[in-house]
Amino acid sequence: MRKRGYHHGNLRQALVEAAFTLIEAKGPTGFTLSEAAKQAGVTPAAVYRHFEGREDLIAEAARQGYEIFADLMQYAYDKGQPSALASFEATGRAYLAFARQYPGHYIAMFESGISVNRTSELAEVAARARGVMEKAAMDLSQHIPSDKRPPASMFSAHIWAMSHGVVELFARNSPGTQSPFSPEDLLESGIGVYLRGLGLIKPDG
Repeated sequence: MRKRGYHHGNLRQALVEAAFTLIEAKGPTGFTLSEAAKQAGVTPAAVYRHFEGREDLIAEAARQGYEIFADLMQYAYDKGQPSALASFEATGRAYLAFARQYPGHYIAMFESGISVNRTSELAEVAARARGVMEKAAMDLSQHIPSDKRPPASMFSAHIWAMSHGVVELFARNSPGTQSPFSPEDLLESGIGVYLRGLGLIKPDG
């Protein structure tokens, strides 16, 4: 059966969906726009009506990834309320859950080399995602004496870095990085150690 042509309104999204599939299979630099067009069932020339090049396509994939990521982080934060500790821990777990559920989006966002400042729309939604983590950190840091309290942006950056490291090393089948513990256990225990160090969890808690 001959493929039906895409209407103008959904061709752009069809190409983004094709990019997610190709990114998962070949990495962000392992495919061409022609392959994305073929995956979407259109001619290569049709791609250029929507994207100037592969990086523009990946930037849009990253933007859509951040939209989902920010919503997921907000949901995790809200679910943990009214406990500042529960909200903070939930945002850390949400990072790992997102990477597992949306690998193509995750790669476009964090492994493609595309700057979050490439477009204003991408920068805005990336800031929204960071903002949720910083809000969770700020809420929790209010329980730390002011003279020992790290800036909320630093606090959240530490957990973001820890979450990212666990994902990259242990949740994405990186060669040579195996652990007898699950990524979830590694992240949970790592966050626990960090929070104990700040006095937010009792040593026996």
